[in-house]
Amino acid sequence: AAASEEPDEPSLEEFVYGEEDFVLQGAGWGAEPGSAPSRFDRALLEGWDDRMERGLFRYRLGPLPTRVLPGAMRLVAQLNVQRGTERRPPQPVRSLRQPFDPAAFNFTRLRPGELLLRLRRAGDAPGPAAPEPLLVAINASPLQRGHVLLLPAPARRLPQALTAPALRGGLEAALLSAHPGFCVGFNGLGGCASVNHLHLHGLYLPRPLPVEAAPAQPLCPRLGVLRAGPAPAFLFYAAGPAELGPLARDVCRAAAHLTDTGLAYNVLATRGDPPEGPAGAGRGLRVLLWARQPSFGAKNGAAFNVALCELAGYLPVAAEPAFRDLTETGAVRAIREHLLPEPQLLRLGEDLARLL
Repeated sequence: AAASEEPDEPSLEEFVYGEEDFVLQGAGWGAEPGSAPSRFDRALLEGWDDRMERGLFRYRLGPLPTRVLPGAMRLVAQLNVQRGTERRPPQPVRSLRQPFDPAAFNFTRLRPGELLLRLRRAGDAPGPAAPEPLLVAINASPLQRGHVLLLPAPARRLPQALTAPALRGGLEAALLSAHPGFCVGFNGLGGCASVNHLHLHGLYLPRPLPVEAAPAQPLCPRLGVLRAGPAPAFLFYAAGPAELGPLARDVCRAAAHLTDTGLAYNVLATRGDPPEGPAGAGRGLRVLLWARQPSFGAKNGAAFNVALCELAGYLPVAAEPAFRDLTETGAVRAIREHLLPEPQLLRLGEDLARLL
């Protein structure tokens, strides 16, 4: 890629980080936006803004009307018309185990200027417990300022099935940000993944969501079920960096079990309270795993697709009438069409508790 760069092409920045770069207690939601960005936030956002000025996105991101829907769940709806009209059409997905297709669009085809950072943990030797080095690229059809893709070794051409090293790398990226709304997520095949090439999303959410703080019902010492928000989720938690490796392995074992049983899944990692709810010890990382009926292809006429953001309660909407008229009742109904009946979800929770 470097050989094909134009003389003024922006260059990929090597971002080597260590334990000292983790922001263990990020800024609270009451802080001024951008008042205390981390080294990672500065590098990501400065590179992202530079690529926006260079015209490397599919559209220029302007103000995004946002409203909290009336109701107990405090769902956040946001209007983004251009993403609905300008983004690359999602690839057809027909199987939860669809192999990588080199003829389809994939991230080896990104222009050099679309790459921002190469994240690498200082001093880590490769191995099954090490975090995956990640390329950070712009999402050319962004939801928000700073919306990026996290790409674990795209040259290996892995399909969109979550691996523990890739997730651990994403969790460490989440801890590199000081912004309370920076989160990392994954859409699996059958869960509205639009490209079948291993990737995660990094995103600065605009407002707090109930999934950050609501208490969970314990299923076993390492797993709970969270009923807050529009979609019940299985909840994993890490109080600090030392717990990220075991947590990533647990999440991926659970996700593989879902695939084995014919279910799709989505994952979101966000700063949040311990599973029992707010505590004086501070916040760690909450990782939510949603089990769902597979969904292949966009649903015509729907106000939104149901992927990781929507399951968490953040609803990007592409059409102004739908944004204006959306209600909590209608949004929850649309989301729960993709979910499991409660008895099946609880049986699945028992299976996962035994597995872990």
